[in-house]
Amino acid sequence: MAAGLVQVAGVEAVALGGSRARGTHRPGSDWDLGVYYRGSLDVAALTALASRTQGSPVEVAGPGGWGPWVNGGAWLTVDGVAVDWILRDLDRVESVWSHCRAGRYEVGIQPGHPLGFWSPCYAGEVALCRVLRDPGGSLTALREAARTYPEPLRRALTGAVWEADFSVAAARKAAPAGDTLYVALCLSKAFGVLAQALHAHHRRWCLNEKGALAAAAALPDTPSGFADRVAEALRALDPAAVETAAGVVREVRAVLEAG
Repeated sequence: MAAGLVQVAGVEAVALGGSRARGTHRPGSDWDLGVYYRGSLDVAALTALASRTQGSPVEVAGPGGWGPWVNGGAWLTVDGVAVDWILRDLDRVESVWSHCRAGRYEVGIQPGHPLGFWSPCYAGEVALCRVLRDPGGSLTALREAARTYPEPLRRALTGAVWEADFSVAAARKAAPAGDTLYVALCLSKAFGVLAQALHAHHRRWCLNEKGALAAAAALPDTPSGFADRVAEALRALDPAAVETAAGVVREVRAVLEAG
């Protein structure tokens, strides 16, 4: 597939991503191929290739078709196996990497990412991928650079832990009224921020919400019972749950402040 993809006009490189690239996959895990392009992408040619590969018509979402950050791609089934093609604008990925090195990031609204799309995900994807085809060498060079976690980004993400406190404070006001949706959103945001901060503290890339809780819980110095206490708070969504969340935030902040 990768060999065919780099023949499509605009495609610069193809990488294996997700759990299969990291060796954490299960038997039924999808195969994720990052399709890195520059400039104008020949979506018609990409659609034709996808349909030939699957053996039946495939709908390909062009740049922007799946939102501003996930961008676009296609879901294929090949010999009964799920294979996802995920578009990435290489110019934008390189720009985000430059921002990461300067300690800048953003969190954008993106379908499929309920806690927002954290821009460093682009760099993390590259750092953790397996490059399959890269005729020009750009993705390979970026991968080597991104394997060193930028200290300015580490400081920015750990410093943003204040938002977890802010979100818990907002939940504390709403919980007595039984506003479960708002409390759930606030606490989820708080725990998402903590997961990002803990990963950054240990110079690890946190790609998205999937698996982030378990991954954060497994990191050194993470407070005892972290995952269980988060799960308990998100089940209860009452004033006591908010105080549980507040305690988790305090303990994580203590870890981060200890250096």
